[in-house]
Amino acid sequence: MRYDIPDLIQPSEDVMQWLVLGATYILLVLFLIGVVNLVVGLYELIISGSFTDPAEVILLLDTVLVLLIIVEVHRTLLAYARQEPVIQIVVGAGIVAVAREVISFQVQDFSDTQSALAAAASLGVLILTLVVAYFIVRRIEPTAAEL
Repeated sequence: MRYDIPDLIQPSEDVMQWLVLGATYILLVLFLIGVVNLVVGLYELIISGSFTDPAEVILLLDTVLVLLIIVEVHRTLLAYARQEPVIQIVVGAGIVAVAREVISFQVQDFSDTQSALAAAASLGVLILTLVVAYFIVRRIEPTAAEL
């Protein structure tokens, strides 16, 4: 009995397709939980009167950025399931993730100013690299509409 490679590969591709779709629904549930958490957090900020505290606002923004990362990962999984290009979406998610780190960056979290400066410079280089990569990929990679 002879097996062809495509016949052996197909079940694996089918299972992976279902697993990717399952992950997208899990992310959808996580996003809904995050939105509820965001609304509750905003309500608590307003009720407590701490909506003018920059640290509290940054924590709320952090939640928003985590939600955006979930959206980008969800988009990546859907594009992957549709067999569309995903590099542009992944780089966009990376930009949001690094921006989240930049927004929540606190010098007090480091032992000395040298460490804080090195971390800030690293974040700057990382976000600059991701932005350049995003525009390069955007020029090169076809969008879903062009496929």
